[in-house]
Amino acid sequence: SGPADSEGAGKVSLLKKVPALKDGDFTLAECTAILLYLSRKYNTPDHWYPSDLQKRAQVDEYLSWHHANIRANAPKTMWIKVLIPLFTGQPLPPEKLQEVMEGLSTSLKQFEERFLQDKDFIIGSEISLADLVAVVELMQPVGVGCDIFEDRPRLLEWRRRVEEAVGKELFLEAHEMILNIKELSNIQIDPQLKEHLAPVLMKMLK
Repeated sequence: SGPADSEGAGKVSLLKKVPALKDGDFTLAECTAILLYLSRKYNTPDHWYPSDLQKRAQVDEYLSWHHANIRANAPKTMWIKVLIPLFTGQPLPPEKLQEVMEGLSTSLKQFEERFLQDKDFIIGSEISLADLVAVVELMQPVGVGCDIFEDRPRLLEWRRRVEEAVGKELFLEAHEMILNIKELSNIQIDPQLKEHLAPVLMKMLK
């Protein structure tokens, strides 16, 4: 979740973050909570969030680990390579990206050894919400030219299985904005907005 950038989002989420869900009079923030709510409300196929107690606990375990590891590193590649230069007008030193990539590499090693192992998906032979949450985050470095799947055949095969399970067309549609994020470099940003956001963005990397 990130800061809400519109008055509308602020009204939906008391935490003033996006994504935010409004379902009638009910409002909810935080992407994981939203995913779990939607899976229960619409009674999605059991494999997404299994009714089996231990399999569900495995999904929960991954989601808990994900925030402090994959999510703590992968999105920073996009901020460093595209968004912060866009708003500050100057590139960040290469050491900053190297630092983030080293942290991400450690997380990916743990992901493969602790969660993926020799399974098709994170909790076994079927895709779950854990795989969806993971792959969305891991496509962000790809979108800015950091191919984290290169030289990681086990991770690449897992991604291909996720694509097949979701449907390749839907997978590409869902990641269209991330995969074209570099195009943002061409847009003109209001100078006052740059002045306001630049120090905020720099703090994100500390």
